[in-house]
Amino acid sequence: MVIITNVTYPPESTKEIAKRYLKAPTLPDFLIKKGPYISSSMTGGMNSITFYELNDDRFAEGIKAIQDSMTIYFGVPGYKYDLKPYFELEEGLDILGL
Repeated sequence: MVIITNVTYPPESTKEIAKRYLKAPTLPDFLIKKGPYISSSMTGGMNSITFYELNDDRFAEGIKAIQDSMTIYFGVPGYKYDLKPYFELEEGLDILGL
């Protein structure tokens, strides 16, 4: 399974985001992090996407660790994030009872 975070913030907050990123807590070893990948636009500001791979049996623990790592940015003007789990097709079918 993967958990994907999508973070947005205005360009004016970039320096503060970078400062806090460098002080962010280390994630547990069972989370394989890919990213963050950054993009920007004049209309949407800054956007950062990060992928976290983990085993299903560590789901609750993984969500908590990622949420805790996102709170370091609370208070940065315009900071928003989404955190969503994505399941492999077979897992999704199991959830649907198929």
